Amino acid sequence: MPDRIPDLDSLNDRSREVFRRVVEGYLATGAPVGSRTLTRALSESVSAATIRNVMQDLELMGLLGSPHVSAGRVPTQAGLRLFVDGLLEVSDLDGTDRAMLDDTVGPGGGDIGGLLDRVGQALSGVTRGASLVLAPKHEAPIRHIEFVSLGPDRALVVLVFADGHVENRVFVPPPGQTPSSLREAANFLSAIAEGQTLSELADVVKREIATRRQELDSLAAEMVEQGIVTWVNRGTSNERLIVRGRGNLLGGDETDLDRIRSLFDDLERKRDIADFLELTEGGEGVRIFIGSENKLFSLSGSSLVVSPYMNADRRIVGAVGVIGPTRLNYGRIVPIVDYTAQLVGRLIADRSGGLD
Repeated sequence: MPDRIPDLDSLNDRSREVFRRVVEGYLATGAPVGSRTLTRALSESVSAATIRNVMQDLELMGLLGSPHVSAGRVPTQAGLRLFVDGLLEVSDLDGTDRAMLDDTVGPGGGDIGGLLDRVGQALSGVTRGASLVLAPKHEAPIRHIEFVSLGPDRALVVLVFADGHVENRVFVPPPGQTPSSLREAANFLSAIAEGQTLSELADVVKREIATRRQELDSLAAEMVEQGIVTWVNRGTSNERLIVRGRGNLLGGDETDLDRIRSLFDDLERKRDIADFLELTEGGEGVRIFIGSENKLFSLSGSSLVVSPYMNADRRIVGAVGVIGPTRLNYGRIVPIVDYTAQLVGRLIADRSGGLD
């Protein structure tokens, strides 16, 4: 496997077409695609031997793999990612699929939980995959936050809201976190969380980081001017102040050095806390996770196509998605998931007074 996966611009026209045909053939059938099949499908007349050479080059690039010595080729996870990002042609939503989703929702009332159950069933039926529907997030003010370590790469956040509602969410914490650092983050957040929703709390932490950043810059600038210290990796997450020489410390203010050290520690802790909140909140837009890109299904060769939905205030409150094998028909699944997310968002906005 090469250190760096090539981009589409590094492939010539023939290599790009062979690559596209192999991926499309695999997605359609789930079977390896051989050189003889491609000679009949390519737009130009080339020999099977030429096609085999191109496929071998693509394999050396890490884009294709061969499940058996004598078999054809299949795309690797990196190849699927390159195809999805650069060559995937997303079709328009089929009218039958749209009607099935619309009919499932229906014009009637009912609670949000029942609505989402029906949406999940319809999404699974339309796509023939496993559906994923995340219910709307609770947006009441927070009373208490607690983080519980579940392992090196798993943690649980317990959110207690002012109205008595309790939510548990599992997430992947930033690398290097310990149970004690999780407790410290939870204590800090609980201290400033009163009266804040989860979204508002994230903004408060960002302002804290900006304030500490300004304090650090001001103190550090004075010491750099005096020649006591110098910046390394300025502006990155690995930035450090390096003392130029112990002799310079004799004329410097030890209190300032301690203050800067304290600010660095404080800033690093708040960066971790911001990461916790961001991972809890999630992202925006239709996203495709292939194989090990999706930590939940990294061992099963599955893909996840997911899109968030928003409430009337344009805040992300939940998500819908489809889970299936890596050879999903992405071009068809993406518009279905996108439309379902928009549909649920409109219904949530219309019934914003009736969330359970």
